[in-house]
Amino acid sequence: MSPPAIILSTLNARYIHASLGLRYLLANMARHGGSDLREQTVLREFTIARPVQEILGALLAELGEPANGTTQIVGFGVYIWNVGPTTEVVRQLKLARPALKIVLGGPEVSHEWADQEIVRLADHLITGWGDVSFPKLCRTLLHGPQPLMKVIAGEQAELADIDLPYAEFSTDDLAHRLLYVEASRGCPFKCEFCLSALDKTAWAFDQERFLAALEVLYQRGARNFKFVDRTFNLKIDSSLGILQFFLDRLTPELFLHFEVIPDHLPERLKAMIARFPPGVLQFEVGIQTFNPDVQQTISRRQDNDKTCENLAWLVNHSHAHLHTDLIFGLPGETLASFAAGFDRLYALGPHEIQLGVLKRLRGTPIARHSAAHGMIYDAEAPYTIRQTAMIDGATMLRFIRLARYWDLIANSGRFRQTLPLLLAGPSPFFAFLAFADWFWQSAAQTSRLTPEILVDSLFEYLSGVVGRDRESVRQSLLADYRASGARANPACLQGLLKDRENPLRRATRSLLERQERQANRLKL
Repeated sequence: MSPPAIILSTLNARYIHASLGLRYLLANMARHGGSDLREQTVLREFTIARPVQEILGALLAELGEPANGTTQIVGFGVYIWNVGPTTEVVRQLKLARPALKIVLGGPEVSHEWADQEIVRLADHLITGWGDVSFPKLCRTLLHGPQPLMKVIAGEQAELADIDLPYAEFSTDDLAHRLLYVEASRGCPFKCEFCLSALDKTAWAFDQERFLAALEVLYQRGARNFKFVDRTFNLKIDSSLGILQFFLDRLTPELFLHFEVIPDHLPERLKAMIARFPPGVLQFEVGIQTFNPDVQQTISRRQDNDKTCENLAWLVNHSHAHLHTDLIFGLPGETLASFAAGFDRLYALGPHEIQLGVLKRLRGTPIARHSAAHGMIYDAEAPYTIRQTAMIDGATMLRFIRLARYWDLIANSGRFRQTLPLLLAGPSPFFAFLAFADWFWQSAAQTSRLTPEILVDSLFEYLSGVVGRDRESVRQSLLADYRASGARANPACLQGLLKDRENPLRRATRSLLERQERQANRLKL
């Protein structure tokens, strides 16, 4: 079998993440490049954890030994999480095969690309949409005439002219990986920290066509769907059609992830959501900030009261798992105002509060605030904020540690009974910050923290520092440790773990726990 003429490749954050962008390119090779191009194209994915030399070896083995005068192309999807190792792969590929044509695309290289090393190393760059432009470029590289420009603005075709990618998910993908799908592209909102702020609007795929593709996936056994739409509930009729599609196909294994606008939940959408049983729906709800002044600064439109009303309804009247997001370090945000927003969100009782730190994505309008608000970011990806006029560097590091401990203790779901003890007081945020500061001084690490270390540290802090009754704390930790299924013996629970839960009983826990495991799989 002859080597492929074209390899589509990327470095995913984890194996479980299957690249939707590459599958769009593969699906459109025939439509926009010709059937011969599709037959000469293969898709090869890696992860950022894999050593560069292994990735290089795999790609060179796939390329084989080309005949004299034969052109071969490798296209890379470049993102904020993989630009570093991908740059090294490109560098080594060009050293090993100088004649190889390397084409880049993806959000990390679609803006502010002039100073990027990976762009200097590559032969061509397609900025923006590549569904049509990549196949056309490949045809000219293989058959002429040779393109005159290194940087090509991607052609934004009508969605009807783009072939859907879902047939490109393999049987192995369906069995072991998340299936990313999109009912629409773009976003009408202008939140300045997000690349979607550059979109003029949102464009919806024809729903009949989209649902027909989902039906094929479903019949092939797919039960795990992550919608990447920025605004799933923007157009309610479309949202209802998609939810009804899945209601008609409910199975115990079905899992659906949607990103929703928090202040837009009309009654007929609520009625549909309420029909889903536990364990099926997960909503990612981007709050980001409750500070009205910060919202105005970053052009974020959000009705805070309506947002809280809708979140309260979802918590109390639906079975949806709520994954809510806050961003620390936005221009004008102070530690106190962020804490007030956190406390307001925590009081509503979402299942998870994801604490992110602002990152300056290339091309986003947030850059216009750098001077006025003293915004200083890391120079290398992922371009994390390091300080602002309102938050100094030391406070930023404190928050980064806090966010890590919050994931381990709160978002892990391992400490349901103990967490309220830890967050008691007028401000849950400042209560947890006090613990995070103490824990850092005690443990001096944010990784390699086993459940047993966490249990013993929580016991020491709550009983020794806060002064809570030792036996009450011990009993809360004991209940949490048993429920977590952990099998070791924390020092503070010595002698209390003789009667362990039967493994078969553990294996038959509720659908809600399955929901939470699915939620953890979605994290990068």
